[in-house]
Parts: sequence; structure tokens; C-alpha cells
Amino acid sequence: MSSLFDLQLTKEDNLLKKFEEIHDYIYANDGLSPQQILEEFVKILFIKIFDENESLNQFTISTEEWNEVKTGKAVHSITERISSLFEQTKQAYKDIFDNDDRIRISPIALGFTINKLQSISLLNSSQDAKGLAFQKFLSHHEKDGRGQFFTPEPVIDFCVAMMQPKPNETIIDPACGSGGFLMSALKYLQNNYAKLDTKKVVSKNLFGLDINKSIARIAKMKLLLEANGKTNVLCTNSLEDLDSIKLSLSHSGGFDLILANPPFGAKITNTATLSKYDLGYKWTNHNKEYYKTKSVYPNQNAEILFIERCLQLLNEGGRMGIVLPNGNFENPSLEYLRYYIKLKAKILAIVNLPQETFIPFGTGVKTSLLFLEKDTPNTIRQYPIFFGRVRKLGYQGNKNGTPLYQKDKYGQVIKDSNKQPILDEDFSVIVEAYKEFQKGQIIENENYFSLSYEELNGRFDFDFYSPENRKMFSNLDSGKTVRLGDICDIIKIKSRKLKDQNLTVEYVELSDINTHSYEIINSTTYQVHELPSRACYEIQEGDIITAIAGNSVGTRKHATALVTKEFEGSICTNGFRVLRNFKIDSYFLLFFLKSEVFLKQMFMYRTGAAIPNVSDIDLANTLINIPSDKTMKEISKKMKRAFELRQESRNQIESINLELV
Repeated sequence: MSSLFDLQLTKEDNLLKKFEEIHDYIYANDGLSPQQILEEFVKILFIKIFDENESLNQFTISTEEWNEVKTGKAVHSITERISSLFEQTKQAYKDIFDNDDRIRISPIALGFTINKLQSISLLNSSQDAKGLAFQKFLSHHEKDGRGQFFTPEPVIDFCVAMMQPKPNETIIDPACGSGGFLMSALKYLQNNYAKLDTKKVVSKNLFGLDINKSIARIAKMKLLLEANGKTNVLCTNSLEDLDSIKLSLSHSGGFDLILANPPFGAKITNTATLSKYDLGYKWTNHNKEYYKTKSVYPNQNAEILFIERCLQLLNEGGRMGIVLPNGNFENPSLEYLRYYIKLKAKILAIVNLPQETFIPFGTGVKTSLLFLEKDTPNTIRQYPIFFGRVRKLGYQGNKNGTPLYQKDKYGQVIKDSNKQPILDEDFSVIVEAYKEFQKGQIIENENYFSLSYEELNGRFDFDFYSPENRKMFSNLDSGKTVRLGDICDIIKIKSRKLKDQNLTVEYVELSDINTHSYEIINSTTYQVHELPSRACYEIQEGDIITAIAGNSVGTRKHATALVTKEFEGSICTNGFRVLRNFKIDSYFLLFFLKSEVFLKQMFMYRTGAAIPNVSDIDLANTLINIPSDKTMKEISKKMKRAFELRQESRNQIESINLELV
């Protein structure tokens, strides 16, 4: 199956063609949206399967009836027959249909659909034919209508390959959407176990939950077409009562494997729900350990509660792979979450995904993958953790997710032994590296490495522990270093000037810095009441301002400047921090704040997907490499002279202008 790339259709061609004809006919005649058409089409497939299962032979339309429908006549025999079938279908699938659900397409569209499908037996068709046809049909239309429920298929398949499911393992996705993870797990088992009993796996081992009925129907239909029989996809809120969920699934025990991409950013505000979760409460830090308080949060991100729910659903020793926004891996405010994870589970692997991974599916949120093993006793604290970074997705980060293929040095697409183009991706490379890691092999390159648990501090992100950064810190440790917070004051108190609404002030933004010459080159005049809300700090001559927010933080365009007399008393944005009262030479510090060592640290400390920023704690902990007194004086002298020369240059230009007047 594929949600991004064209498959070479073979025996599923005829069925797919019929599916597409039905879609196009409804679209042309009824004017429904792609989402509505998909919902109606899935309803009809359920009716068709129910009719076949019960041997009712009611899903039919005679030539006479079809001819009458085409002329616009109301043919009650058809609508009554299908309506009756649908009522019975709803009773058979109560969990995904409401009593008031009805067929919403016109009689002529309904007649056309029945006419196209009545000669086909979905139960007796080749598994490959019907399964692939439905998957291909969905890849064309589901994304148009319901892109928000998609996880990129390469990401899904990668998670499954990392977790390596076994035929006897129970697998659940508590936010299953249209069933991508469940289908991928099934395909993995089919490809790796020759004598797999597909029907048994679907009926006994695969479980899915989703809060949206329309989406749950699609997931259920996918599994029905793979193995007609009992399926375990339910429409329910996965964050509600745990015991009732297990009861609904007829599965009182835990699960062996969880694969999930929970909804991002949705806020859970129900106090009754929040109070059922450890992570629904506020946590407090004491001596580098976190403790749950008695205060419930007013709201909590859904994905955070899903982490706890997934751990609750697992058997002891069970494994999980979950897609999460990067903030959960790096934001200082969420360190309690990472402490909780370490308290409840063994961390198997952390894999970083590119910024563009989800762009074809409607969001630019930067994400990573977290793989855990439930370990409630948490007695083993000495083990290695695998870190990986995917750079090449096999598709472009554009709206269409255009496939990208490997090319030779002449620019020609490379093909495999079956003459199919090879995708330019490194998911498979990371999987193979992880398998070597599992065997105890030492692995390390720019895209993967291992780290011992003892080295894991409050962060989980790849960049923080990359070999390059660890080597940098190792080199710093071998020399004389000081923390930035120990050699100057970091000013983060709002200026008193901001209380006088009618006062006129100069305002300095990040864009007002010449990043090459360490200078403020511009300011804008405002009255205080006109200032943007980010206007915060008053700067003085001799201060150094350095950026802690924005996409340029930690790059060569990082904004750092010395405050000259011209900008004394100006107000700067809170995207800067003001450094003052230096214990080392300020000109040397100014030089160091543009060095590669400082920039790498700032880039490493960046958090946040939309607007990257560095916390005040991390800024204060940035290490400054202190050279010999002689070297420091030489650097300081040259830096100071450079500023003097620029001032002399400006004076010369001004004198020319005066002479011309």
C-alpha cells in the first residue's frame, strides 16, 4: 500500500477502476466534497459486505430498475431495499454507526454504485486485489478529505520495522485514524512469516481506537477487506476510563506492542479526565527529581496524556513507538514529562525526523519518534540508548509529497533488479543500524549513535547528544572554561520606562543588528503605548545584547551586538538577553559570542518548533573557553580597534558631508 507513491497495479486494476468510477460519478452528480464522498462510499462497502456475509442477495439492482433510475423516476424498491440493508448493517456494526446515520447520496448515484459493485464478491475476491484496490483508492481520495488523519507511510513502516512485531503479539493503536499502523504491522507480519494466519491475527491481535466514527469506519473496512471476520476497531475516546476501554475491546490484559501518532496540540480541559492521569497534575522539582503535586493542570496537551495512556495499556515488558512533537523531547518546561518517562520505561531509541516530514499532510510541526519498553520496577539504569536522525524521506517536503529517487553521477534514476526506481531515503539505513545496535555492535556516524542511560540528562533530542557536540564539550572540558552566567549578569527585568505610556523611546529589534560587525545599525522611534508587546529591556552603553529567539539563533546570522553611546537608553525586544557587569574583558566576550563553539551550543540548546528559542537557564550554562591572559588581551585589543576604525570611518564620511554643505 502507499499513501505517497504510485503502485504498479496488476490484478486489482478492475476493482480500482470501479471504485474510481463510482467516486467520479458521485462527485459529478451530487456535488459532495471529497470527504463526504469517501464517507458515503465506505458506508456502501459496509452494506455490501454485510449483504455477502448474511447471503441476503439484497445488494442488487435490476436492469429495469436501473433504466428507470436513469430517467429520474423514483424507484422505491431500490431505496427501500438498501435502506433496510443499511439498518441491519448499523446493528451489526453498532460501534461505528449511529442510529440516525443514513445514505446521503442521490438515488441515481446510489443506483450507479450498486450497478458497478453488484457483480463483484468482496468476500471471494483475491485478498491482494481488494486490499490493494481500496488502499490505492484511499491514497487518491482520503488525503484530500482527511489529511489530518494521515501519518506519512514511510514513517509508519519505519516505526513498525523498528519494533519488529511477532505473530503472537497483541498490537494496539489508541489513535488509529484510518488504520495505517495496524495495516503496516499486518503487512510486516505477512512479509516476514510465511505461514501467517491473517484472519487470526486480525481477529485476535490487532486493535484500534479512534474518537472519530468516519475515520474508524475506514480503518475497520481496511481490516475487513484483508480478513473478513471479527475486527477490533472501535470508535471511542482513548483517554477515558481505562477499564471500560479494555472491556469494550474484550481484552482485560495489557498489550504487547503500541504504535501511535496521537493528535498534536489539542488541549484536554476536563478536570475529571485530567485528574485520572499522573501527567494531568503539576510536578515540582527538588534536587533534580520531580514529584507530583496535588494541583491539576487547567489543561494539558493530548499527546502528553496519550504517552501515559499508552504505558498503561502495555504489558510489563511491552514495547511502544510513538510520534511526538519535538517540544516533548527538549522544552525545559516539559522536563517533568521526560523524568516521568524515565521513571516508567526503558528508552529503546529516539529518532529525529526532518522539519518537512508532515508538510504534505498539512502541518510543519517538527517531530521525533520515541521507542520505549515498559519497565515499571525500573531497576536497570545501565543500558545503551539508540539515537537516529532521518535526513532523506524519499519524498519532497511539498504539498504533494513528490517522490525522490536515487540518482547516479550522471543524474540518471537508479533502479532495482525489478527495474523499479529506488527511493532516496535513509529510513532503511537507520533500521539496519538499529538492528546492529540490538546485537551489541558499536555504531556511530553523523546520523546514528548510542548513548548510555547515565549520560542522559533532562533532554531527549538527537542534536543535544550528537557525537559532534559531545566532542566539542569534551574539548571544552580539557581547557579552562566558565559558565556565561558566572561572568556577567543576564538582565531580564522589564524597563521602568514601559510604565509611562506617553514616553518616546528608541526600539531595537533583532533585524536592527549587523551580524557581521557586532553593531546596532538602526532603531525605531515609538511612544511606549505604540511599542510591540515584545519590547522589554532597557540597554546601556557597554552592554552586549545577544539573541535567544528566532530561526537565526545558533547560526552564522545569530544577532549579537555591543551597545554604543548612540543607543544608550533604548528598549530592545525580549528576543535578546542583555549582558552586563562583566568579570572578564567585554571585547573578548563579544568575540567569543560569535565563535563556532558558542553558536554550536546555542543551536544545540534551541527548543520550539515554530519559533526556536534558548531558555535563560541554558544561556547561563553556555560554556566560555578562557584562553591565556596574553591571548585574551590580543583579541580584545583587535576587537576594540575594529570598533574604533568603524567609528573613524563614520566620522570621515560625516566630515565630507559637512564640507559639501
